[in-house]
Amino acid sequence: MHMKKLELLIIGAGPIGLACGIEAKKNNLDYLIVEKGVLTNSIYNYPVNMTFFSTSEKLEMGDIPFMSISNKPTRPEALEYYRRIVKHYQLRINLYEEVLQLEKKDDGFRVNTSKGVYLAEKLVLATGFYDLPNTMNVPGEDLPKVTHYYKEPWPYIGQKIIVVGGGNSAVDVALETWRKGAEVTMVVMKPEIDQTVKYWVLPDIENRIREGSIKGYFNTTIKEIRQDEVVLNTPEGEVTIANDYVLAMTGYKPNFALLDQLGVELSLDEKRQPCYDDSSQESNVPGLYLAGVVCGGLNTREFFIENTIVHARAIIEDIVKKKAIPSKVEK
Repeated sequence: MHMKKLELLIIGAGPIGLACGIEAKKNNLDYLIVEKGVLTNSIYNYPVNMTFFSTSEKLEMGDIPFMSISNKPTRPEALEYYRRIVKHYQLRINLYEEVLQLEKKDDGFRVNTSKGVYLAEKLVLATGFYDLPNTMNVPGEDLPKVTHYYKEPWPYIGQKIIVVGGGNSAVDVALETWRKGAEVTMVVMKPEIDQTVKYWVLPDIENRIREGSIKGYFNTTIKEIRQDEVVLNTPEGEVTIANDYVLAMTGYKPNFALLDQLGVELSLDEKRQPCYDDSSQESNVPGLYLAGVVCGGLNTREFFIENTIVHARAIIEDIVKKKAIPSKVEK
């Protein structure tokens, strides 16, 4: 198989991967972006009616205005904005091309994908964290009625559903499905709904639980999922309730497998944060850069699109600077 050589390969065509592509093109680097799914795959997998927490201007990149009907854009508006970004800059992207194996070489990185083999001098991992859900590791989690992703409420009309989690995603799912006629029960590990939930939504969910429209079990975990019921571990003991669907909004984690293949060091605490230089975004593996929310490891609350767009410029500036400095002076 023919090996294609590049100065830079960017893995991930989410917003931060696109930002890296823009900076690479501005600096005339020979680059390519590969993405295992659709363009901005994570945003595509968001719930259909999701509204961003950030305002549209904070998501802007490449000097292209982000126009939205309200100040907080919706999923379709974001998908359209990033599509126009790609068209405007004519970014080089291979969609539906999954990275299978990464290997460090003396002259760069060998990257095997589902469609080819590349040798890249520099590598950027902008893979986000939305692809791999945090599992509950309970019996029955593999049943067809259990999902870690949610698109829209229509399949759950008239159904008994359990929403696991107390963060933004869980709250959005609970309210939206309840308003379309589902019988909703929330199972929350903590003693209350997460107080960082979007401020305009938090009173809504707390009032629905208080009035009993949505049943809330707090300090509770799932013990077992069965075909027609779920067993809960509550402070009062085991409770078994009838159930048709379980929507586990338990969060997501980065693809540590790609980091492990190249020997990226992770912090020893519960965050498992990859090791990288704050100024250049270069990891402990020379030539490998980390961009976007993948930098947070399991700490997904501090890294967002709006505060990681700056990674793109820092990375490309570092690559260009090192490119201008000869690696060895001939004797």
